[in-house]
Amino acid sequence: MESVDEGRAEIERWWPHLSIRARHLVLDDLTAPLDETVIIEIEAITAASAPDRLTEAEQRFVLTQIEAVD
Repeated sequence: MESVDEGRAEIERWWPHLSIRARHLVLDDLTAPLDETVIIEIEAITAASAPDRLTEAEQRFVLTQIEAVD
């Protein structure tokens, strides 16, 4: 089981509020470190620490939430 850092923003709080551009940046490579633009948005949305990259559980969450973002 993966642990999530305490104080880290929960993906359910920020994913629905990300801009289309930021979502595209995440979706380009779910396993890559998050782009600085995405980190800034996450921290602005949640007032919590953004992750450096998505956990496997967060990657699965994103895949279940995908709508056409084009």
